[in-house]
Amino acid sequence: MDIATTADLVRNAYATTRKNLDIVRGRLNRPLSLAEKIFFGHLVDAENQVLERGKATLALAPDRVAMQDATAQMAILQFMMAGRDETAVPTTVHCDHLLLAYQGAEKDKAAALTMNREVYEFLASASARYGMGFWKPGSGIIHQVVLENYAFPGGLMIGTDSHTPNAGGLGMAACGVGGADAVDVMVGMPWEVLDPQITGVYLTGAPSGWTSPKDVILKLCGLLTTKGGTNHVIEYFGPGCEAISCTGKATITNMGAELGATTSIFPGDGRMLDYLRATRRGDLADLAAENLDLLQADAEVLASPEPYFDRVVTIDLSTLEPHLVGPHSPDVAHPVGRMREDCETEGYPVELSAALIGSCTNSSYEDISRAADVAQQALDAGLEMKAPLLVSPGSDQIYETIKRDGQLAVLEKLGATVLTNACGPCIGQWRRDDIKEGDVNSIVTSFNRNFRKRADGNPETHAFIGSPEIVMAYGLSGSLAFNPLADTVTAKDGREVRLAAPEPAADLPPDGFVFSEAGLQLPPDDRSQLQVAVEPGSVRLALLEPFAAWQSTDFTGLDLLVKVQGKCTTDHISMAGPWLKFRGHLDGISDNMLIGGINAFNGEAGQTRNPLDGEQGRNPDVARALKAAGRHWIIVGDENYGEGSSREHAAMSPRHLGCAAVIVRSFARIHETNLKKQGVMPLVFADPSDYDLIQETDTFDLVGVDALAPGSEIEMVIRHAGGGEDRARLRHTLTDEQIAWFRAGSALNLIRERV
Repeated sequence: MDIATTADLVRNAYATTRKNLDIVRGRLNRPLSLAEKIFFGHLVDAENQVLERGKATLALAPDRVAMQDATAQMAILQFMMAGRDETAVPTTVHCDHLLLAYQGAEKDKAAALTMNREVYEFLASASARYGMGFWKPGSGIIHQVVLENYAFPGGLMIGTDSHTPNAGGLGMAACGVGGADAVDVMVGMPWEVLDPQITGVYLTGAPSGWTSPKDVILKLCGLLTTKGGTNHVIEYFGPGCEAISCTGKATITNMGAELGATTSIFPGDGRMLDYLRATRRGDLADLAAENLDLLQADAEVLASPEPYFDRVVTIDLSTLEPHLVGPHSPDVAHPVGRMREDCETEGYPVELSAALIGSCTNSSYEDISRAADVAQQALDAGLEMKAPLLVSPGSDQIYETIKRDGQLAVLEKLGATVLTNACGPCIGQWRRDDIKEGDVNSIVTSFNRNFRKRADGNPETHAFIGSPEIVMAYGLSGSLAFNPLADTVTAKDGREVRLAAPEPAADLPPDGFVFSEAGLQLPPDDRSQLQVAVEPGSVRLALLEPFAAWQSTDFTGLDLLVKVQGKCTTDHISMAGPWLKFRGHLDGISDNMLIGGINAFNGEAGQTRNPLDGEQGRNPDVARALKAAGRHWIIVGDENYGEGSSREHAAMSPRHLGCAAVIVRSFARIHETNLKKQGVMPLVFADPSDYDLIQETDTFDLVGVDALAPGSEIEMVIRHAGGGEDRARLRHTLTDEQIAWFRAGSALNLIRERV
């Protein structure tokens, strides 16, 4: 399988889109938004597909798949069970998650190559065997590398990382999925997704001064919250779009994941074409220019958007103030001019212990240039960083270019520790010697996610997110009470220095990018004799065994493993950080299942009552005990259960340990799908207040499972230990195909039968 995005691939994608849209326009007889053009343009059956926003399930044919090393392990292990000789669509694997940030790029990469040797050998050998492109450790973060090499306007891509929508900055509908969804596409089956509703974001004006593209999405997170985009596409439009560079657009679409959105996308424009040409894809730019009508909403939609979007939000870039968001959630938004007041009101620790710039969200040439502008001002004025500065370049291409053009030297002169071209602290791969667990402190980052324990494993680290230049300013001041728009920084000699807003930076280097493909391994032409490397007895990797099929009866006598209260992200359900090393070993990583979830009955994280003896124990230990006793169990959760990362381990571990159903007030999109894929029933209380009926010692029957059908309801009989019972109605969104997954035991079991 050719893994490159070639002119022929793009030409065929545009031709298929036109053909499908001719059919869809005849059926709908109305103008189309950009999101509709791309989604409907990739329909498997445009003639017969039911089209109903928020209700119908679309069967789509993505153009490509991308996977990062932490999630690729389980996805490839599942793909190997399917029995195919190669992937059905172009697919790449990117080693960016397993590199621990500690001493700097060179030492950290060397340590990772030793520590993760068998995982890297597995991924490299599987990529070679099955025809996938393999990007070696240190070559770059998946989303930056995809933007530089594979994304194209009007395309459809899925990726096993929630920030896959980064490619929306280049006009691609790119969606984060679990590994099982990726396997569907890799074996040649459609990708199924709920026909999304569409939020239109109308941009006017142009950013200036300290305001950056990052502030658009930080503002929007505050407006819509982390569940406000669930099952929505965020479609940007309006004259303000062309005021934002291609990589600036990618920053915005990247963090659409924080809204829970299916994806986010910008319309095709000259900034995208310029970026394609600057990254050696002039032929794709020419094709996009010839097909601009496919890459923008219809004129009628732009002229009168309200009838065509489910909601419209307007943001004036000219008046938008720089923001910080946090702590502990990306939707707690603060204009920087309000930070001092908010710190006093909320009791945030104001002294900063670290400032971190880069990541997949903000490591473009433009981002680093604006941060370097602030750094140069500091050097000229004799200022020093009052908090340690860490820099994560996004790719070899960015690193080599900022090294040549001098931005890297400026940051290093100010004392920056330059980390490997990898995710590092952004996904919990950060070893800190300056604090211990429980130390209350604050950090500022240009990352995308800031849940408790996310960056460093410490629940008392208060992480605030801003643009790279804002992070630089706060790091120089050392205090969250600082306002970069109005306040001064005290130099060593006592002088008060006001930092100027960085000058507008070039998004494309005047001398072009320094291209580097040293980290890319292409698959050989002859792969017939290749073997995939999995060491016997490994604690890092284990081949999968199929899950058992459903027994064709209702569930009776189910135990309660835990009732979780409040925010429960996939970080709570299956933590990253030190647990990343077990991402290819299902039984091993299941030892972290729900160790971050807060028990509604005792307020403790990761602890629950064991129904077998009434004693308290760790959630995974109690689950193992119930499994050993032959008993199935349920999880009860709160609102937006499973928000955050796309990691399917948060669904596979419960399934592996005996979970029959997860019953919540509401789900995040990707996690709900992941549960379906693994044969766990995702159910929602028809009356959210029925969550309050659940008591710690209850047992449960689920009635109606044997008659499961699209739109049916399940009745839950809640049997209380002291006698008596309650009943609750439960809803689901399972389609006929997804019900078949459940009955087979998992989607993969069904795929194996078909392939």
